[in-house]
Amino acid sequence: MEESSFKEKRIRNLTQLYYSRKDIQKAIFDFSKSREVVPRYFEGFGKRPDILQYQGDIFELTKKGATSFHCSEELWTDPLNIQTGMNENKLNELREGWDLLIDIDSKYIDYSKISAEIIIDFLKFHGIKNIGIKFSGSKGFHIIIPWKSFPKQINQVRTSDMFPEYPRIITKYIIEKTKEKLIKKISELSKPNKYVKDFQAPKEVMPDIILVSPRHLFRMPYSLHEKTSLASAVIDANKISSFQPKDADPMKVKIKNFLPDSEEGEAKELLTQALDWYKENTPGKEKIEGKFATFKPIELKNLTEENYPPCIKLILKGIADGRKRALFVLINLFRSVGMDKVELEKIIEEWNKKNKPPLKQGYITSQLSWAYRKKPVLPPNCKEFYQGIGVCFPDEFCKLIKNPSNYVIRKNLLANKKGKK
Repeated sequence: MEESSFKEKRIRNLTQLYYSRKDIQKAIFDFSKSREVVPRYFEGFGKRPDILQYQGDIFELTKKGATSFHCSEELWTDPLNIQTGMNENKLNELREGWDLLIDIDSKYIDYSKISAEIIIDFLKFHGIKNIGIKFSGSKGFHIIIPWKSFPKQINQVRTSDMFPEYPRIITKYIIEKTKEKLIKKISELSKPNKYVKDFQAPKEVMPDIILVSPRHLFRMPYSLHEKTSLASAVIDANKISSFQPKDADPMKVKIKNFLPDSEEGEAKELLTQALDWYKENTPGKEKIEGKFATFKPIELKNLTEENYPPCIKLILKGIADGRKRALFVLINLFRSVGMDKVELEKIIEEWNKKNKPPLKQGYITSQLSWAYRKKPVLPPNCKEFYQGIGVCFPDEFCKLIKNPSNYVIRKNLLANKKGKK
């Protein structure tokens, strides 16, 4: 019998007996509130969007072939109103908030245990007392910090609107700050165990930021895992080291709450520290220190909108999708050609009034403040980035340049030469 066939037969022998348990149904249903929930039918997922309306839906879906249940990190006012391809603003209107979920996975469960313990200690150091942790069902763990723990506004920007940006920044911050200790601990564990030959494993045990993306699903607490037929069981944070996969035996597993009762705003320090760290360690700063270390903005005379490339002209008419990316382009373009700070802010202000809807003023202010702490850098090069926000319609002059700033500079120089003649 093929391995996949064996695994499918094994889990299907379990599902109806396991999911018929009322305590399992209640644990899954209670966690599903305000979340998008999608059943998996061994190989493929069910339709989206979907929710659990009643506790009994779990067993009914099992009878139709569901083997596991997955849900969103994001919390919605009504998940059924979500539509594929919905723009950022519509998603923000529907999104109530988000939980921070850190996915730890490795080739070896012992490595995942070490990572989980180090990360939990790190979170506690940042004042977070209430942390949920569960077994993934295979060789990893999921750590959760509930939405209630986060401040609802930072610098006049709604935290609920900053998904997946803020969770990604926090996760990168955690990875960077725990990396050294993690590799040291894993190296110590590996030395006496000669069977561990994969010395790249310390790198692979890092939290998985792929999970931090719009509408991404993760395995719900107490859902079964198709490959192992084990339950995604909740465990106590102080018992990670002693946990064994056999403790997630579906027939013996005991119910615990994955989502702790957090204190309001207890993760504020973590978020603010992560944002400060990110400001100092962004790719933009790396470029300044490397490729653009000697770059100095030039001052252009008589700069008018006629000197702008087609993509910038279209952006300045106001857009609906990609407003944050467009703001990034405008700030870097105008700074790179030496535009006065007051004039730049005036153009941004007028542009934002034309957006549908406008960006929050607090967000624009924070981005400008952040940008002016660093040396000017060029905006992204042509084509892909601008195609992504639907403004790339090149003219004949675009064939001569690779970056919008080159277009502005060359057009301005040509215009001034004509003026002198």
